[in-house]
Amino acid sequence: MQKVHYNLLIGLFTALLSSGIYAQEIDLLLKNGHVFDPANQVDTIVDVSIIDGKIAEVSQNISSETAKVVVDATGLYVVPGLIDTHTHVFVGPEAKKFANGINSLSPDDFSFKAGVTTVVDAGTSGWRNFPQFKEQVIDQSKTRILAFLNIAGHGMTGDELEGDISEMNVAKTVEMINQYPNTIVGIKIGHYNGKDWTPFNRTIEAGEKTNRPIFVECHLPEYTLEDQLAHMRPGDIITHTFEHISERKPVVDQNGTVLPVVMEAKERGILFDVGHGGAGFWFDQGIPAIEQGFWPNSFGTDLHRFSMNAGMKDFLNVMSKFLNMGIPLKEVFKRGSWYPAKAMGRNDLGHLGVGAVADIAVLRLRKGSFGYIDARNNLLKGDQKLEAELTIKNGKIVWDLNGLSANPID
Repeated sequence: MQKVHYNLLIGLFTALLSSGIYAQEIDLLLKNGHVFDPANQVDTIVDVSIIDGKIAEVSQNISSETAKVVVDATGLYVVPGLIDTHTHVFVGPEAKKFANGINSLSPDDFSFKAGVTTVVDAGTSGWRNFPQFKEQVIDQSKTRILAFLNIAGHGMTGDELEGDISEMNVAKTVEMINQYPNTIVGIKIGHYNGKDWTPFNRTIEAGEKTNRPIFVECHLPEYTLEDQLAHMRPGDIITHTFEHISERKPVVDQNGTVLPVVMEAKERGILFDVGHGGAGFWFDQGIPAIEQGFWPNSFGTDLHRFSMNAGMKDFLNVMSKFLNMGIPLKEVFKRGSWYPAKAMGRNDLGHLGVGAVADIAVLRLRKGSFGYIDARNNLLKGDQKLEAELTIKNGKIVWDLNGLSANPID
């Protein structure tokens, strides 16, 4: 008898759930947007519901009856929160420095308005000052901040400390990574003017001991491009890919052909980041490379005090630039979120799977007449531009350009 009553109660409870009477409230519901989520092979117009900061459902015709906030995303793209793989955000009072300096920028000032929910600091700090960076910036920011730890103990100081091999301590670097394994995603080597390969080798050693990629910046004038690529392992990342300066051989030769050694490195699994910056991107490299199928894996902006007002501007400007240079929209989206997440070993990010953190960019693809600038002040005219209408971080709306989520005035 008791079993019969129990079964009846279960049946009644199930019926009530299915009827929606006891359905859980939806915190935020995005309706009718074009969801592009390559990790889960979603590329269609569907709804996305968010509960308690997580993706609750991705399907058609989700009822808005229990939704606290409903956003009509008709005509817009709904993609995973964008990930900027090359930034300098260890902002602080030190003049003329990046590490704890004024040349770095507060990420919240620039991220959300460009659809970015996660930034990766490119080695601005090292093992000596990463705890300060974490306490002072990472823990105070709404933007999720990951980091490449500089093999130089003091990070990017801009003086002799940055090239001091005695400060490039593998054991201390590994210790710091193990202390903050969810935040430090790799090790950076750059801004070294010597011929000694010890800094590079120590960076690789730290990467092998922590199972993390290394991030190679081009400011290594005594290391040839060929040697740098030869030392790198599959999954390692080289940035400033399309730079054309004397410090490193460009990836495209004077005849407009991508170097065979570069193509071979890509086929071997080396990842190429844009690292746009103020001087890090040139059309004479980017355009022919893209025409030959050499596309970057990620759109790192090299965000810092100078690049934001130069040709880089912001993350969506860089994405739009590559869109107008010939990379298809869906491939641009992949390189803005899912590919960087995988490169950082953070497969919990960059997708909209049920249960994933609700980091979302709602983007508009504008048509019109637009101009894009490279480091040499060359102009590329384009007819497409991506714009962030809405940015959601951990299920909360942190940017709403045109009030899509706002209450209309009666």
